[in-house]
Amino acid sequence: MSQDLRLSVSRFLYRNHLSGSKLVVAVSGGPDSVCLLHVLSGLADELGLTLHIGHLDHGLRGKESFDDAEYVAGLSEKLQIPVTIGHADVKAYRASAGMTLEEAAREVRYSFLSEVCRSAGAGYIVTGHTRDDNVETILLHLIRGSGTRGLVGLRPLTTREIDGGDLTIVRPMIDITRKQTVGYCRHFALQPRTDSSNLELSPLRNRIRLQLLPMLAEYNPNISEALLRMSSSAGAELDFMDCRLGDIWDNIVTGKDGVMTLDRAGLAGLHPALKRHLLRACLEQLPGALKDIESVHIEDMLELLDKPAGRRIDLPRGLVFVTGYDGYLLGRAEDLDNPRPRLSGEYILNIPGTTDIPGWKVETKVVKAMDTDDNPLTAHVDTGSASQLLSVRAWKNGDRFQPLGMDSEKKLGEFMIAARIPRDLRRNIPLVVSSSGIVWLVGFRLDERFKVKPKSKRILRISFKPVTL
Repeated sequence: MSQDLRLSVSRFLYRNHLSGSKLVVAVSGGPDSVCLLHVLSGLADELGLTLHIGHLDHGLRGKESFDDAEYVAGLSEKLQIPVTIGHADVKAYRASAGMTLEEAAREVRYSFLSEVCRSAGAGYIVTGHTRDDNVETILLHLIRGSGTRGLVGLRPLTTREIDGGDLTIVRPMIDITRKQTVGYCRHFALQPRTDSSNLELSPLRNRIRLQLLPMLAEYNPNISEALLRMSSSAGAELDFMDCRLGDIWDNIVTGKDGVMTLDRAGLAGLHPALKRHLLRACLEQLPGALKDIESVHIEDMLELLDKPAGRRIDLPRGLVFVTGYDGYLLGRAEDLDNPRPRLSGEYILNIPGTTDIPGWKVETKVVKAMDTDDNPLTAHVDTGSASQLLSVRAWKNGDRFQPLGMDSEKKLGEFMIAARIPRDLRRNIPLVVSSSGIVWLVGFRLDERFKVKPKSKRILRISFKPVTL
């Protein structure tokens, strides 16, 4: 068994071109990481590996944590591999960051390991994640509703941005079971440490390991294999989507100063599955954005794509997704610019003809019938109801209109609140007005009094076209 495990790790490193690399090995002192360290130590000369051990005392288990660190220091001395042992107050970090204890421990641990990598001149963090960890992770993601991406689970190699730099996390034992690592340690009398917290039921991952998986095995004894097959299929589909995304990305997405801008027309023609993939890929471009993103957030963003300009949803980590007239903005609220400039003054429309106003080109034309196009930036007005003189201006306090479909007037400000138009965008939305009152809140709602009726004799089509600023 030990030779098979060693051969599996050796083939993994060779297949992924890691021979001759400097590796930081994350060693907790448990069976998986101790097995990994012992195997890599035996392969170091054969594969030209330079190893450095990284161990972090999370400050969560008192003397037990201290003894873990002492054990890892002893391994370092026995195997003659340099070690860096760090200490952290994970509970304090959790309180300040507002996350679960498991999330805080993981974030602190990888931050520590990235610092060890920099100090040791290594480009890879090697972890002892096993097949069992992968199965647990897939179920964890499934329960949390993380979508197709979460079904992939743990990948053999993952590049992550950690503390401003990219590091590759390597998992050479991802196809090896926990039973095999325990057997390996027993064979070589390595006497790894036992983490008593792994038996507690409070962390969700522990409940999955100790309760859910045994229960699922009663329905399907091969539940782990079934989950891994599903994971493999999801991974293959995502790889295909990534290739497809590479063909369209530059035509739809631009990024600047921490803000992602998505072209409305380009996005409209994509299959919903590819839209989801693109939205998640955009989030991946923003530091830390994906940590709390679940499939429900992606679905909320997808639903917003059909909404008029000015709509917005708040996402985790202080991010917002905002609809513009010709595209969408994704980023932190303080970094986003308004989709259009604020209008000052009033602009008389040329009827028929073209009128240029800040951020817009407005075209008017008398037509015999309404277009079938449902472009929210085009409206058809009964010119018998509206005066021949129309103008464009921004919202003013006290403005009132009768929204299409309603039988009474409403304060425009109240309408915009009900329509969930963010306060900072309300004065950027153009109004078409006449001497008789507001005709159209552009992109949102026509006034009932100016709608085209069956007996309308003159119909005016008004079209707003965004102008690149």
